[in-house]
Amino acid sequence: MTRILRLPAVIERTGKPRPSIYRMIKEGIFPKQIKLGERSVGWLESEVDEWIKQCIEKSQG
Repeated sequence: MTRILRLPAVIERTGKPRPSIYRMIKEGIFPKQIKLGERSVGWLESEVDEWIKQCIEKSQG
């Protein structure tokens, strides 16, 4: 099942503040958000989880 995370859930999962998330998106190092409506966006849970996994792998060398 595909789940979509809203920004508060992404912040909670990553521990990153909103400005950092959007900066990392701009730099191409964090998954891009998907448009859910005219004024709402979300992130695919699987993509956020994969980003977290990659961070863990990098930190463990």
